[in-house]
Amino acid sequence: MRLPDPIYWLPDADRPALMLAGGVLGVLLVVRTLALFIDPGSLYADETQYWLWSRELDWGYYSKPPMIAWLIALSTAVFGDSDWAVRLLAPLLHTVTAGLLGLTAARLYGPRAGAVTAVMWVLMPAVWLSSSIMSTDAALMAGLAGALYALVRLREGAGWPFAVMLGLALAFAFLAKYAAIYFFAGAALAALADAPARRALLSWRGLVALAVFAAPAGANMAWNAANDFATLSHTADNANWGADMFNPGEAASFAADQLAVFGPVMFIALVAAIIAAGRAYRPGWSAARPELMLAVFAAPPLLVVAVQAFLSRAHANWGAAAYAAGIILAVAFLLRGPAWRRWALAVSVALHVLAGAAMMTLAAAPRLADAHPLTESAFHRVREWPATAEAVADAAREAGVDTLVFDNRNDFHQMQRYGGHIPAALYMWRRYGAPHNYADTMWPLEPGFEGEVLVVSTRWRETALIAGDFARFEPAGEIVIALGPTRERRYLLFRARGYDPVTRDDAFEARARALIEASRARSD
Repeated sequence: MRLPDPIYWLPDADRPALMLAGGVLGVLLVVRTLALFIDPGSLYADETQYWLWSRELDWGYYSKPPMIAWLIALSTAVFGDSDWAVRLLAPLLHTVTAGLLGLTAARLYGPRAGAVTAVMWVLMPAVWLSSSIMSTDAALMAGLAGALYALVRLREGAGWPFAVMLGLALAFAFLAKYAAIYFFAGAALAALADAPARRALLSWRGLVALAVFAAPAGANMAWNAANDFATLSHTADNANWGADMFNPGEAASFAADQLAVFGPVMFIALVAAIIAAGRAYRPGWSAARPELMLAVFAAPPLLVVAVQAFLSRAHANWGAAAYAAGIILAVAFLLRGPAWRRWALAVSVALHVLAGAAMMTLAAAPRLADAHPLTESAFHRVREWPATAEAVADAAREAGVDTLVFDNRNDFHQMQRYGGHIPAALYMWRRYGAPHNYADTMWPLEPGFEGEVLVVSTRWRETALIAGDFARFEPAGEIVIALGPTRERRYLLFRARGYDPVTRDDAFEARARALIEASRARSD
């Protein structure tokens, strides 16, 4: 049955839940935005890389599609170039995602389910974290949430505007992260499982949505073709299928990570809901199966990434595409059936609020975070970058060189962000023969460079490899920056001249392995 539209036509009994959900979303948006202003940390290195991309807009970049750069360009153009401005759209994107998922749940299960779904999204543990940093996941999930809402409206028989919305939302998600392709797998399975979804997708409106998606997605693919398929190659490299295969520990670790990403109660509820949807299936080509439709959108990303983890490795957020449909399905499961499910939902809300409050408190209070090695390690990567840049600038002045060479792309990008006063040009030493990251691609020290340089190195196990690329290579001290009671940032400095890199062949890689193994043996 279709819900009345617009929202104020809902029965009075439904309005308190909707007003409460709107209030929670609004308060959290304000709190998370204010937290960006008082965060004492700097940007993470990936955020700095995205900021660098935003300074030269294009249809693609080395490791990601262009949406993250476009969004940062928008926020910094309006609000300036400060760290909080780089991150400003992150909490807003998650609020938009929550609203769209709530609307979708309301169409399928009623306004109370919509209200709970929206609230549970903004309280999700991963969203607490993702709202404080500018990541591709925030944009991906907003796009997927919009696409799912548009599909549900088309499933109800809505008109052409929702076909256009479906195409645009999918394009937004795809230009944020290629994990958006999971939506197409879900849509194909939904067309088999759910008759209304099939009628919506296999229609002129479905074709219009595909055409709208194809234009911007095609522009990104054209950029890839013109740039040796850089982004697609990087995505394939991330799979790391050249490493040891069959890693059950990695698969178990990925599954455990999902308890932290989605919340332990919610993830267990999602798995149970997917199983229940499958067990409830009865043959019939004309049946409407909303639970099964949601399940086939949620299950493939989790299954595919679990297999990837078993074969090689997987990061915790690689299955994030599952949770747009997944949160609606899990909430619907917990709102129905035995009373213990509602108690489980309440426990989940309490756990998520506590986890989120702890995250925000520790991020805003470095001394409190330093009280335990685990929490100290969670934040040390964003600490003391301006002080580090000042120390590097002093080292360049003391050495009297006008060229600095880094061997770590993260530190290199942070110097580009926070070291504008460094009196030297910044370059990268290439560990491999071909570029392996954006810094390698754009700022390599070119073979034949004769001038004296100061090498700023974090590769203390591979110093001999770096030395082999220079005619002269002499120690010049070190930089040590305290990041907390047990953490520090350490650079080894070397004066070098006559850059003539040796061939990166099998013999070079054998030397590298031998150096690392010898270093580990000495450490043991």
